[in-house]
Amino acid sequence: MPQLPPLPESFDRRAAMPIVERYCFLNHAAVAPICAAAAAEIERFAREARDHAYLTGHWYRRAEETRALAAALIQASPEEVAFVKNTSEGIAFVANGLAWRPGDEVISTAVEYPANVYPWMDLQKRCGVRHIMVPERNGRIDPEEIIAAITPRTRLASLSHVEYASGFRHDLAKISAACRAKGALFCVDAIQTCGALPVNVRAMGIDFLSADGHKWLLGPEGCGIFYCRKELLGALQPEIGWMNVVNSSDYANYDFTLRPDARRFECDSYNIPGVLALGAAIKLLLDVGIELVWARVLALTDQLCEMLAAKEYAVFSSRRAGEQSAIVSFTHPRHDLNKIVVDLEKQDIIVALRGGRLRASPHFYNTEDDLHRLVDALP
Repeated sequence: MPQLPPLPESFDRRAAMPIVERYCFLNHAAVAPICAAAAAEIERFAREARDHAYLTGHWYRRAEETRALAAALIQASPEEVAFVKNTSEGIAFVANGLAWRPGDEVISTAVEYPANVYPWMDLQKRCGVRHIMVPERNGRIDPEEIIAAITPRTRLASLSHVEYASGFRHDLAKISAACRAKGALFCVDAIQTCGALPVNVRAMGIDFLSADGHKWLLGPEGCGIFYCRKELLGALQPEIGWMNVVNSSDYANYDFTLRPDARRFECDSYNIPGVLALGAAIKLLLDVGIELVWARVLALTDQLCEMLAAKEYAVFSSRRAGEQSAIVSFTHPRHDLNKIVVDLEKQDIIVALRGGRLRASPHFYNTEDDLHRLVDALP
């Protein structure tokens, strides 16, 4: 059975993730518990907003610290990172910001989360853009099928780094290289990978990336990040508000010059408690080390697959090298899977049902005991 790398001695599991006091939480691919550091930032903001309003004047300066941390997490520069409300907003920046032409093509897969489907369906309806959806076959999407779908009319490929139901992980570098060779852009929904495994936007050839903070980043809902490669900042028409411009704090000077960096996509006031909490959560992950985070997640999911097989559950997720993720999708032909989810929750064991299969998604702070607790409770 794969060896689980130890946590750093400085990491106090219970202090960092208080949820472990009660729950065996294995559903980070849905809405994860926020870490204690993120909760402390929200509480601090509430106290300061109550007692001092904006008189302290430091919140927006501290937001820039979060931007730098987010950039470090995905190997970008801070000038390429904007704050968004959620993953959908970042994808919408691309869908609504590019100058589309009738006959343009967008490639995604047939098993995407709806946030990466409906914007392209809308373009098909409004602009005559053709939306091509590559099928899943036995839990995998062959990268060669995606590459074969790229034509001279392909304007954009938009994929989830990891598919939410199956846990299949795409070879982004391979697909992005094919896109670039044909002059197509590459957009990535990274909500199922940011915080769980290393993401390098440059090495992976990503043009646009969006990810909310409420899953693997261990932050709150309603605050995420959007990455736009610096060479493409001028290629997207942003939603316009009062903050997009270079002199946004000079209210009476109407100089409609957009900011030269990714802040041009930030049209209005920040979700300050969300931004500060997200920064604290990302710092926790960076302090632990994203390589160690991924090593532990990979070991945990490998162990879980072995334990499930021993109990005659069929693992649907691809576990081929390079295709594994933090998600394990599994099933059993003789059991009521809905009932299993409910019965497990009564025992404070949290998993999900997605795509007609059970889905477990452990994070780095989970333990082998958590896996045994889950598998022992399965019928």
